[in-house]
Amino acid sequence: MLEKLLTIEQKYDEINATLMDPEVLSNNLEYQKHSKERSDLRPIYEKIQDYKKVVSEIGDAEDMIKSGDGELRDLAREELEELKKRKTALEDELKFMLLPKDPRDDRNVILEIRGGTGGEEAALFAASLFRMYSKYAEGRRWKIEVIDSNPTGLGGLKEIVASIIGKGAYNRLKYESGVHRVQRVPATEASGRIHTSAATVAVLPEAQEVDIKVEEKDLRIDTFCASGPGGQGVNTTYSAVRITHVPTNTVVQCQDERSQIKNREKAMKVLRSRLYELEIEKKDKERAQDRKSQVGTGDRSERIRTYNYPQNRVTDHRIGLTLHKLEQVLEGAALDEMIDSLNTHFQAEKLKEL
Repeated sequence: MLEKLLTIEQKYDEINATLMDPEVLSNNLEYQKHSKERSDLRPIYEKIQDYKKVVSEIGDAEDMIKSGDGELRDLAREELEELKKRKTALEDELKFMLLPKDPRDDRNVILEIRGGTGGEEAALFAASLFRMYSKYAEGRRWKIEVIDSNPTGLGGLKEIVASIIGKGAYNRLKYESGVHRVQRVPATEASGRIHTSAATVAVLPEAQEVDIKVEEKDLRIDTFCASGPGGQGVNTTYSAVRITHVPTNTVVQCQDERSQIKNREKAMKVLRSRLYELEIEKKDKERAQDRKSQVGTGDRSERIRTYNYPQNRVTDHRIGLTLHKLEQVLEGAALDEMIDSLNTHFQAEKLKEL
């Protein structure tokens, strides 16, 4: 680990020197490239400086214990205990920071939510989940755009596809994929019995054109009249677009915009992301012969979380975390607490593998 830290420190110093080069200063693209490199390395570089400072202070405290008088030795011993704890904590933080970064972490997200078992109640729960992620996105000042939705008469959602645009969106939401289960008394239930229903969530990193090359010959594109609210133009113009990727039989559609061109652009964004996800899953399966290594990584068939209304609790089954803050979680306010715990858990799992 120390060798890696030394390499990072040297790299950071080299970039600083490069940024002072007159040729680089006069070349805007080169300057931006190296500035971004430095910006990416700065957090771990600063943590290395903190670590070196603590190591130096430990040496000073140990010297004080050897040469100081009685009172100073006692103070130095107390300080040494705290410094050693700080050193251990910094080492743990540095180990996490040295983990290979997922290149998709900074990407935007395609969010897909579908009502599962439970009929209308599942559709209402899917709408609650979409509202939760929308609130969470608003709190982080991310932009959310609906691409396609299939609402029900009672305000539920059979399915909804949306784009979440914001730096680090995939990093924060990637462990939300899976089956979300709700236990509550449905508004449609007269006898007051608790029902269990579910909705599936898929979080896909938005794919770039360079990630997935989609051949025009592999596409079947249909246009149709959009349905739902939106005025006279909705049912009279063929603005809605459905695209089928024939080789994989992947179907996407978009009817959110009045413009057929804009709907096609949005649908292609979803299609590329789904094909990219299929390619990633294929590679993951090739690398992981053992099913155990895939548990908890966002498998959509896996039940990951339960929202229990009578007990005011949310439980994530992958890490055994329970929060008695159901309302705050569904408002997006306490979702960070769950996400932080998940990220820490899966980082620790990666450390074990390394």
